[in-house]
Amino acid sequence: MPKAGLRDVPRIARGLPTREPMPELAIIVPVFNERDNVAELVARLHDCLRDDSWEVVFVDDSSPDGTANMVREIAQRDAQVRCLQRHGRRGLASACIEGMLSTSAPFCAVMDADLQHDERILPRIIEILRTGEADLVVGSRYVAGGSTGHWSGMRRAGSRIATRLAHSIIKTDVSDPMSGFFALRREILHDALPALSGVGFKILLDVLASTPTPLRVAEVPYVFGERRSGESKLDSLVAWEFFVLLADKRLGHRVPWRFMLVALVGSIGVLLHMMVVAMGLQWFGMTFAVSQAIATMVAMTSHYLLNNLFTHRDRRLGGRRLARGWVTFALACSVGAVANVVISSYIFNAQIAGWASAALSGALVSSVWNYGASSVLAWRAAR
Repeated sequence: MPKAGLRDVPRIARGLPTREPMPELAIIVPVFNERDNVAELVARLHDCLRDDSWEVVFVDDSSPDGTANMVREIAQRDAQVRCLQRHGRRGLASACIEGMLSTSAPFCAVMDADLQHDERILPRIIEILRTGEADLVVGSRYVAGGSTGHWSGMRRAGSRIATRLAHSIIKTDVSDPMSGFFALRREILHDALPALSGVGFKILLDVLASTPTPLRVAEVPYVFGERRSGESKLDSLVAWEFFVLLADKRLGHRVPWRFMLVALVGSIGVLLHMMVVAMGLQWFGMTFAVSQAIATMVAMTSHYLLNNLFTHRDRRLGGRRLARGWVTFALACSVGAVANVVISSYIFNAQIAGWASAALSGALVSSVWNYGASSVLAWRAAR
């Protein structure tokens, strides 16, 4: 009979058998539209971890292809498989954090569902943690025996540049801080938790940059494989999220990363606003009030679209929800827009300042309103 814990005391008192102990290893697999890879990954884990106590937690961001349902079907037959489904939230890093917090296993591993990570090195990774040789073990593509596989020259160059940048924010010497395949002791996660950003795809980099002291790190080589099915989640905005993570770590949470993005988007909106006012006055002969009103609508729309693309990428809207969100956003911004036009027109008509200063004053009024009253409302209401 397995050793009893506190939770088994009532069962022992009633003469009932105790429950199975918590697995030693929890493998956290963030998924989005990976239905066709789930069963194969589970089969491979069973093959390579036959002698270990483990569970796999698939964290699904409500994939439209039914990934969560597939995981549940398998879990009904396999007690080592669990599904954690999230609604209204997106993002690999945050999914990994929630997945690790959902288990009590002393060791947590993170890997992708696309079968590009070589699960056969997991026994070696866990043995290193079990013996206490390291706090964190990285599946590395850049140590002897490892490889990026069939990556293009451009992708390899981009990875090398990102690795050099990553080293500027971490305290530990790691050859592959951008790896998505690693395992750690649970205490390391809890030490890093207060400082974790949860931004983007690079959860290992986030952990390495968030621990209060340097970690003992071991690296196990592996060859990056080919995707078996489905589509890659990498796109041009992954680089954007990487730079957001770097900025967040550099500023040490003194400025929230969403505020930084909103400020950048707001600056672009103000520049666009000034350009539209100038065009209305000088090219089309419009009155100042009309030019300011049109510029306010253009800037407001750009603010919405850019924030949807960048700031709220984890909750990005599309199709009808994008249009519905814009309507909500416009209504929420209407008070600020009216104040913008009224204040700027008064400044201009009273000759307190020229058109540029008047237009800028109004734009700043609406920008503050947009940030303070509308952004979060629009993305919540559109869901």
